[in-house]
Amino acid sequence: MSVELLKSAKKVIGLKQTTKAINKGIAKRVYLAADADKRILVTLQELCLQNNISAETVPTMKELGQACGIEVGAAAVAVVSDENC
Repeated sequence: MSVELLKSAKKVIGLKQTTKAINKGIAKRVYLAADADKRILVTLQELCLQNNISAETVPTMKELGQACGIEVGAAAVAVVSDENC
């Protein structure tokens, strides 16, 4: 899934919601902003590796937020399955 399709995909936005989705097992793919805090990136990348979820990096938080159809930047976004949401 490309970042352009995020507007229509079922997703959660933000660090806390993305982490919850990964831990619940409903995250299918994660997008991370390259300009987000490095501690956030490392933590989420490790969590994705542990759970066999692919993580894609987007250049900026602003670009990731726009791709989701929001007016603010986003550090992390998870595309989720419909079950358990």
